[in-house]
Amino acid sequence: MDPRHHHLKRLAPGSALLLACLPLTQLQAQTHAPVNPTPEPGAAVAETVAKGLEHPWAVAFLPAGRFLVTERPGRMRIVQANGSVNPPLQGVPEVAAGGQGGMLDVITDSDYARNRTLYFCYAEPGPGRTNSTALARARLSADGRSLEQVRVLFSQKPKFASSAHFGCRIVERKVAAGKPDGTLFLTLGDRYSRRDDAQTLDNHHGKIVRIGKDGSVPRDNPFVGKAGALPEIWSYGHRNVQGATLAPDGTLWAHEHGPQGGDEINLPQPGRNYGWPVITYGKEYSGATIGRGLRKQDGMEQPLYYWNPSIAPSGMAFVTSERYPGWKGDLMVAALKFQYLARLQIRDGKVVAEHKLLPDVGERLRDVRQGPDGWLYLVTDNSDGKLLRVKPR
Repeated sequence: MDPRHHHLKRLAPGSALLLACLPLTQLQAQTHAPVNPTPEPGAAVAETVAKGLEHPWAVAFLPAGRFLVTERPGRMRIVQANGSVNPPLQGVPEVAAGGQGGMLDVITDSDYARNRTLYFCYAEPGPGRTNSTALARARLSADGRSLEQVRVLFSQKPKFASSAHFGCRIVERKVAAGKPDGTLFLTLGDRYSRRDDAQTLDNHHGKIVRIGKDGSVPRDNPFVGKAGALPEIWSYGHRNVQGATLAPDGTLWAHEHGPQGGDEINLPQPGRNYGWPVITYGKEYSGATIGRGLRKQDGMEQPLYYWNPSIAPSGMAFVTSERYPGWKGDLMVAALKFQYLARLQIRDGKVVAEHKLLPDVGERLRDVRQGPDGWLYLVTDNSDGKLLRVKPR
């Protein structure tokens, strides 16, 4: 760690109040090494809802059983309840599509039925060949054909020439009794070659940020008023967070890609340092150690759970419905590398078992969400991508 930021190894003043309000599962989280996944090839089946999507990245849910799907090349489409795919929405901003960049996550506002508001994040082009992750708000037109009143709420700083590690998952924060507090979490990657930036607070690389739905900075963010720190930052020391969701108790859960090994699940707390690239359970792609090869260091948080080898996780959701006997409360994680759906059993805030579902799906799973109907939905990251519905066998 840069010695100029040694004081940041401890929580910022005022963070203790935030921690006092957090669910007990967050405060008692302990690292749990990988368990041997149990294959469950016959536990679930995947039904095709729609196909012909180009590298879909995320799925959100609209009234009347419709879906809103992003495509990484820079498009959004509505999928009808019968599986028919509409033409791309008009009014989408310019996207820096290439490599891992493009149109990425999307969610609908908790009050969507009244305001038709949605939030999306994407690779935003900058001067020259630079880019960064941006978060925008828009309203879906009444006829469902275009985005209206598009406004960028946040742009990751600094912009940098890279086609990797954009992060880009959005979560609407909720507090007591599941009531939204008017803020959004956004995950941000370290841009791959700027990984050391994840340990300093004068940039947004390798961070999770929290902003208001109007783009403002919440006054109770942990680094507000700290010299040399960007006030949007919620937590830091992340690599490439491509999965984030709220647990049933309102706790923020997130997972991130490790290098070779060391994919992590974390419970990001305000002001905390999650260690990348100083500590990691992974190695360089060459097999060399990263930095000093440390797995632990004072002032840096341990993951709740990690994978070794990496599964390349992307998308995550808790099961809260009664659709799947015995699964309620489990955490679902989509895997790109090994092309399966992981079902993680959670007990007392720990991962106690992992099960491999849909091992024969044969496609990279990019997102998993639970819909209003209680079913789980997946999108597959291929040039002829699909929207799938998961049913128990």
